[in-house]
Amino acid sequence: MWPELSLDSDESLTGKSSRKAPPRMPKKSARPELTYPIVKGFLDYLIDERHFSQYTSRCYGVDLRQFIAHISDELNLEYDADRELAAWGKAKSGKADVIGLVGPKTFTDIVLACEVEPIRSFLAHLVDCKYSTATMARKIATLRSFHKWLERTGAISRNPMTIIRTPRQSRRLPKAITVADVEKLLAAPEASTLLGCRDRAMLETLYSTGIRVSELVGIDMKDIDEPGQALIVCGKGRRERIVPLGTHALRALSDWIATRRRNGHELLGEDPLFINRHGTRISTRSVRRKVSKYLEQARLDPDISPHTLRHSFATHLLDNGADLRAVQELLGHRSLSTTQIYTHLTTQRIREAYDASHPRAEAS
Repeated sequence: MWPELSLDSDESLTGKSSRKAPPRMPKKSARPELTYPIVKGFLDYLIDERHFSQYTSRCYGVDLRQFIAHISDELNLEYDADRELAAWGKAKSGKADVIGLVGPKTFTDIVLACEVEPIRSFLAHLVDCKYSTATMARKIATLRSFHKWLERTGAISRNPMTIIRTPRQSRRLPKAITVADVEKLLAAPEASTLLGCRDRAMLETLYSTGIRVSELVGIDMKDIDEPGQALIVCGKGRRERIVPLGTHALRALSDWIATRRRNGHELLGEDPLFINRHGTRISTRSVRRKVSKYLEQARLDPDISPHTLRHSFATHLLDNGADLRAVQELLGHRSLSTTQIYTHLTTQRIREAYDASHPRAEAS
């Protein structure tokens, strides 16, 4: 019934499949209108207990809906809201049905059976669709978290994901741009206009603090500590941290706040710092669009993203002798190993300087 996939095989992780059937196109949206209580319970847990953002929770939901769609198609499962709810209710109460003995199967029944074959079938489908190892690794991580939660709640007694291996990924170095290119980008907005003043403040804040775009758009007026020349930032997992502001960013923020006040904004503590033309909180998508606009205007690499400014922030600090632990705190990384990847960039620059300058470099 289930196609075989060995995650121990290098061939299965490179997208080269021995199956002769033509690859199926990936499903864009797996029954988004259908509600599966077992999935909703997991997504609620991510938000309420793990303090994940709505965006991150939605990403987990997309992966799980794709998993549901594949299993439903393979087993010809018909969606029945009442039966899905009943199956999940029995699982939570420890009275789950014995699979194959009581009525037709539901998606919840398949998951609670703890069999590895449906998972292997789904991963084989991803290989057929030529998903990258990075995307497969993310979807495996979603299934791993989902089954770990089920095990923790007592809904399953054994976790089938323990025998699924994550494909090895090549480590990509984060992309950073030069200080000169950063200066060109920051100078691109016309600060004499309302929106240009806002955009200059956003770009200056991103580079001055190294915060994520999601953190930038979440800043309220009360989060600005003018006497301390710092921002209070709410990062991943709702963890707060304080990041210092440089003089250029402080000046740009002061100009933006003064401009808003001149335009009749009262600016209470709970008000968003950065707003759109309609007066509501600006979105991450809008910030990305603005960055793309100014990249084109400054004739810079269009592949640069707002996150590139974060990478550049960390790289430039380390290039100038900053302590790795301090950079970790500024970026809001839980693990030092996440920050250490930036040391590879600085080592690479040292090597390039050596190769370009040392008279015996060619022989080394």
